[in-house]
Amino acid sequence: MTSAPNDDQPPREGERIAKLLARAGVASRREVERMIAEGRVKIGDVLVTTPATLLTTLHGLTVDDKQVKAPEAARLFAFHKPAGLLTAERDPAGRPTIYNALRNSLPPGAPRLMPVGRLDLNTEGLLLLTNDGELKRAMELPASGIPRTYRARTYGDVTQDQLEELMEGVTIEGVHYGQINANMERRTGRNQWIELTLTEGKNREVRRVLEALGLEVSRLLRTSYGPFELADLPRGQAIEIRPADVEKFRGTLKTLPKQSPGPVGAAQPAKAGPRRSGPARRKPDPSRPIDRDAPRSLPRRSEGRSEGPSGGRSGAPRSGHSDVPAGGPSGGRSDGRYNNNRPGGGSKGRGGKGPGR
Repeated sequence: MTSAPNDDQPPREGERIAKLLARAGVASRREVERMIAEGRVKIGDVLVTTPATLLTTLHGLTVDDKQVKAPEAARLFAFHKPAGLLTAERDPAGRPTIYNALRNSLPPGAPRLMPVGRLDLNTEGLLLLTNDGELKRAMELPASGIPRTYRARTYGDVTQDQLEELMEGVTIEGVHYGQINANMERRTGRNQWIELTLTEGKNREVRRVLEALGLEVSRLLRTSYGPFELADLPRGQAIEIRPADVEKFRGTLKTLPKQSPGPVGAAQPAKAGPRRSGPARRKPDPSRPIDRDAPRSLPRRSEGRSEGPSGGRSGAPRSGHSDVPAGGPSGGRSDGRYNNNRPGGGSKGRGGKGPGR
């Protein structure tokens, strides 16, 4: 029998230590719990033994004997992850991770960053990183409904009707995958590019769904995450999202409070360029002549403009990118990564064009 609450007992004040440390950018909540179990977190000289510890301040709180600083304003970076890198801080087997590449691609003064979700070892494309553990968690939750868009180069036989059946969801080996908006972009023989948009982001979801259709996936890249696009960001490079765009996006996440401004005098991130304007993107016309190996999601730009095969508008071609759609894998914009025509959390209808995975 459950006892009635004691009205004379004062309410517990403060927030869980794991939540505070995640907000301060120390690590994700799960990683903080691991740190506590390993005896790395202290309050003064007292070892913290449970992640349920409640605190009202970070004063005296240390991790690995280093004082935890007050949380900074949330910052968000877009990184073009190459294939062959692990989305992890370190690998016991010694394989390269995203942080090996980020050392040379992040701007000076960048904070400690945590990846928003993960991309498999051989999956490339847009990977978002943030210094805010609470923002990271909210963006990863399936309940947030943030769409992610992927493009997959596949081999095998499949029809558009089969792809449209994925809108009803599918169960594979006891795992149910929710609604997926899949569209055939271009076919050459038994090879085709397929665009898929989803909101759950379960482990290896895209590959498993396509393999269940009898397809072999030879290449997979993520082109957008919510309103943020890969566009023509060079492979292995990172760019910071405008603070105004981050704040606008945070406003679409019901699980997060509005971000308070950073401390007075704090350095402001560099702007990423002008915002995109214009009509919403349209479904490509399969009859339109395009690169057979790399379908685009936008009409070709004006004739005479030089576009490198790696997605750059001009310059020498980059090795290994000859089959990326011209103008970038996402066929989108070249700056800022933020699409004002795509509010976070939206979804595209069947056969339509929209954000997602």
